[in-house]
Amino acid sequence: MAKKVKGVQCKIYVVDDIESENPTILAGQRNATLNRSAETMDSTAKDSDGGWKENEAGFKEWSVDADGLLVESDDAYDLIEDRFNASEKIGVIATLPNGKKYLGTAVITDFPIDMPYEDLATYSTAFTGSGALRKESGTVEQ
Repeated sequence: MAKKVKGVQCKIYVVDDIESENPTILAGQRNATLNRSAETMDSTAKDSDGGWKENEAGFKEWSVDADGLLVESDDAYDLIEDRFNASEKIGVIATLPNGKKYLGTAVITDFPIDMPYEDLATYSTAFTGSGALRKESGTVEQ
């Protein structure tokens, strides 16, 4: 029976440069979603099989949405905030417990803070990929 992956074991890291050997884990992280999609190109022709529409894969894109608790001191959060304010790209790494990791350079397209009266403050962020998303095996040092 295949071992199931628990979401709590999946982590998001950010780096100045995607080739950096010192990624910083996003403290207080709760949830994250790695989105991957491809455009479709209609390749239907008059002689298509049985009148069914045909498609080909076009350009691909990726993004990461993450949210978590706002903590008083977090180097990763500070890096995201600095890059967002400067409109600069950031390196993003998503890891799985089996050592698989996804790496890419992204722009930060959303970065709100939620400050409810009777609950903990939280943040969310959306990273939109700029270029390829690489898949590698290995580990990320915490």
